[in-house]
Amino acid sequence: MSEALALPAPGDGFLGRLGRRPLAVASAAILALLAALALLAPLFAMLSGIDPNAVDLLQRLEPPSAQHWLGTDDIGRDVLLRLLLGGRVSLFVGLTAALASAVIGTAIGLMAGYWGERADALLMRLTDGIIALPLLPLLIVLAAVDLTKLGLSAELAGSETISLYRIVAIIALVGWTTVARLVRGAALSVRTRDYVLAAIGQGASPWRVMAVHILPNVASPIVVATTLSVGNVILLESVLSFLGLGIQPPLPSWGNMLTNAQELMTSAPWLAIWPGMLIFVTVIACNLLGDGLQDALDPRAQE
Repeated sequence: MSEALALPAPGDGFLGRLGRRPLAVASAAILALLAALALLAPLFAMLSGIDPNAVDLLQRLEPPSAQHWLGTDDIGRDVLLRLLLGGRVSLFVGLTAALASAVIGTAIGLMAGYWGERADALLMRLTDGIIALPLLPLLIVLAAVDLTKLGLSAELAGSETISLYRIVAIIALVGWTTVARLVRGAALSVRTRDYVLAAIGQGASPWRVMAVHILPNVASPIVVATTLSVGNVILLESVLSFLGLGIQPPLPSWGNMLTNAQELMTSAPWLAIWPGMLIFVTVIACNLLGDGLQDALDPRAQE
């Protein structure tokens, strides 16, 4: 008697496997909540009638109250609204830099894995060279570069927008190595499969083979690595802002809010507790979500 064909049980799909990982689901919910609150920050400011950038020295360092739920900072600005606006910046930097790093790393990893030989050796030695560099000192040096010497006007070089996009660009330029190595390893395996060889035999161009036949089959490590790197990017942005080389005031970020609070730890500790807690929760949630996605995207993962 022939054996009955085993059918996948209900809930064995990606969402089913992810749903059986409560820490990953809770982390995704926390990140979604933080993102929603950050996006709605201007609406909350309008409804409360409080300008988060307005200076009021008569209300400086007030403790939490009915008007200011988390108190005020050293120049009288509402801490809650500043945290929400800072979340917009920190989450934007984290997501944008992680995605940009993933794009660069995916392109390099695909080319190295598909062409192999000399291209693989050259691109992987470039990757090893970036990995060998001390990350934080390198980021500090790049963030301290005077943009006026690169041809930008003094007004543009000192603008809030430039400080934001410069951090994204700097982190993306050095943060692609993990994705590149993961994609390269997966591409080396996929390129020897029959459907890839058939596409090459039918005359498909290398770019079409990489984009249509290889990339969809190496998406899992890309998604996981990108999710995990979001937390690391937010942490790096916070470190640079804490050192005064990241997002420049008055544009708030969780990192520069910590910088402003370091001299007030004894008189107003909540100014450091809230942004530090949000950074901690966001980084942990990103890591737990990345772990959950890694298991959920692998059908062979043990329950």
